[in-house]
Amino acid sequence: MVVRRMSSFPDELLEHVLAFLSSHRDRNSVSLVCKSWFRIEAGSRQRVFIGNCYAVSPAILIRRFPRIKSVALKGKPHFADFNMVPPGWGADVHPWLVAMAEAYPWLEELRLKRMVITDESLELLARSFPNFKVLVLTSCDGFSTDGLAAIAAHCRHITELDLQESDIDDRGGHWLSCFPDSCTSLVSLNFACLNSEVNFEALERLVARCTSLRSLKLNRLVPLELLHRLLVRAPHLEDLGTGAYLHEPRTEQYSKLKVALQNCKGLQSLSGFWEVAPGYLPLVESVCSNLTSLNLSYATIQSAELTNLLGHCHKLQRLWVLDYIEDKGLEVVASTCKDLQELRVFPLDPYGQGAVTEEGLVTISKGCPKLTSVLYFCCQMTNAALITVARNSPLLTCFRLCIIDPTSPDHLTKQPLDEGFGTIVQYCKSLRRLSMAGLLTDKVFQAVQISVSLR
Repeated sequence: MVVRRMSSFPDELLEHVLAFLSSHRDRNSVSLVCKSWFRIEAGSRQRVFIGNCYAVSPAILIRRFPRIKSVALKGKPHFADFNMVPPGWGADVHPWLVAMAEAYPWLEELRLKRMVITDESLELLARSFPNFKVLVLTSCDGFSTDGLAAIAAHCRHITELDLQESDIDDRGGHWLSCFPDSCTSLVSLNFACLNSEVNFEALERLVARCTSLRSLKLNRLVPLELLHRLLVRAPHLEDLGTGAYLHEPRTEQYSKLKVALQNCKGLQSLSGFWEVAPGYLPLVESVCSNLTSLNLSYATIQSAELTNLLGHCHKLQRLWVLDYIEDKGLEVVASTCKDLQELRVFPLDPYGQGAVTEEGLVTISKGCPKLTSVLYFCCQMTNAALITVARNSPLLTCFRLCIIDPTSPDHLTKQPLDEGFGTIVQYCKSLRRLSMAGLLTDKVFQAVQISVSLR
């Protein structure tokens, strides 16, 4: 019997097999098998993720992977989100774009996080890649709406433009009018972070043309009286981000919006509601039964109203909310949202007293058996509560606890929280991300050290 070595497989066959591997980690493992597989994997890879823009140079990337169509690049460290990185720190994407413009003229996707990208860079991007389709800028800065105008005008095949949490020099809403009449390809548009009014007529025409639009996230200045006009033109939306609505609705306005929302049969994700008058909440309730994702992290909705709203969300898998929800509201979530997988509770005032305690988190762990990810800002915690959470939620892959007073001990026993966090690491075998707060000693880090899953 003749045994054929794997390395002698035809290149075309191995390339075909590798096409079924979507995980970066799996492809990295494949590249380590032998020199032949390293070469074939490098030549066939079309997507690359770089978690630190200083870990590798553009030249090394291009030499290693000559056929890339999609690049995801991270720049500044996470604590830049809390203004803890000095101005001029770096993470400028321009050298990358200059190199990729020459090596990857077929580039279709660019996803940046905490990078500096100027209007000049956006202009270069818009003119260098004729088949460009996806631009995601998460927590980026350095550019203005003039750069967005260049993207709108020249990226004729764009399907996704996402400006999530970016710091943008907003020079007005004219940039939306730069999308040509031939632009019908948009699937996702997010400009929620902009601060000025947009050209609503241009936005309405764009939404009407793009029949494949599935995700639309508006900024807070798109008035409610006009929202129904957008929804009428995009009844196929699956993800909607709304603006701010401070005034109680008029009867005619309310009726039009209610009909438009109810016609969005496929709506699964809702966000926005930066500020909302209570009279609008029944509108939201009318679509809650099909929601799988609800982001109210900017919505200052009082506890009783919020609790009533969440009582209608039986299919919810992802919930972001302010601590207005209180422990009582989390009890409703635990009894209603049995499919909940991700919970984030943010503080209304990060320097205040906090409105949720360990009791809310324990209740969620008991009522939501599918929970995998938690970010929880609270005013107090105990070891007993953390142990209960660990035993009730063994599927956790991400657990981030933030106590308003970061040095506080177990508020009942006054002991360090070592035992509680140690139990989290012990029981949650798939845990990948852990953020700890409160009074800790070296003992907890011994427990973390023996974890084989934490990255």
